[in-house]
Amino acid sequence: MKYFAPSELIINDDGSVFHLHVKPEWLADKVILVGDPGRVSLVASHFEQKECEVESREFRTITGTYRGKRITVLSTGIGCDNIDIVMNELDALANINFATRMENARFRQLELVRIGTCGGLQPYTPVGTYVCSEKSIGFDGLLNFYAGRNAVCDLPFERAFLNHMGWSGNLCQPNPYVIDADTDLIGRIAADDMVRGVTIAAGGFFGPQGRELRVPLADPHQNEKIETFEYQGHRITNFEMEGSALAGLARLMGHKAMTVCMVIANRLIQEANTGYKNTIDGLIEKVLERI
Repeated sequence: MKYFAPSELIINDDGSVFHLHVKPEWLADKVILVGDPGRVSLVASHFEQKECEVESREFRTITGTYRGKRITVLSTGIGCDNIDIVMNELDALANINFATRMENARFRQLELVRIGTCGGLQPYTPVGTYVCSEKSIGFDGLLNFYAGRNAVCDLPFERAFLNHMGWSGNLCQPNPYVIDADTDLIGRIAADDMVRGVTIAAGGFFGPQGRELRVPLADPHQNEKIETFEYQGHRITNFEMEGSALAGLARLMGHKAMTVCMVIANRLIQEANTGYKNTIDGLIEKVLERI
């Protein structure tokens, strides 16, 4: 069994994991991830009872019960770098003995559903649409630092996308990876009332998503090419900032994960809804019912 040194797995004096400040006994098998710490309370407002509530930086966690299901809801903040922290610490809570620092003999699998917001990229993803990310294209590069990356990614899809974008061999552009979400979880959560599509997880909100303010873009035609890309019937439906790392790390670790988002802006028709916080509760209720 593998031993994890204090420098690699940092455990706080109270027995909680370093960044999240969550203890192993507080973690449920079903986990809902949100970006905004304020959205944790919105999800937990549906719980019949709460076991624990803890907050550290942008990471806020509540574990409770919804209709007999024990669920942990956790905020990740923005970006795939935070997903790297959250996924590794959740996996440690589930599969490492904090007393001995040894890997547990029995693997514990988590089900993780991220509820987020996104920008639509197709005419059929207007503001208010619920999009399930069947595939994610990671512009973040995170999975490229982990062994086994090629074994879990869709390499032909990656090559087709790079060729379409004209980025092959260009060191100034990202080295995207393409990862599938868990199919069983998709079937249960997306059901028949969500758009299923391909999501780009960008490494930023502005340039990486084709927004140009005072600094020009390296590829001014990036979004036009993204919107017209098609591979084996797949079209790119939306931009967000966390789904690729979540799906990728979950696959490498053996967990089930997926992302569902509500479209709050459509880049194609240039519309946006800044009042989305009043309507996202509908998506939250669907996920709670189906997780």
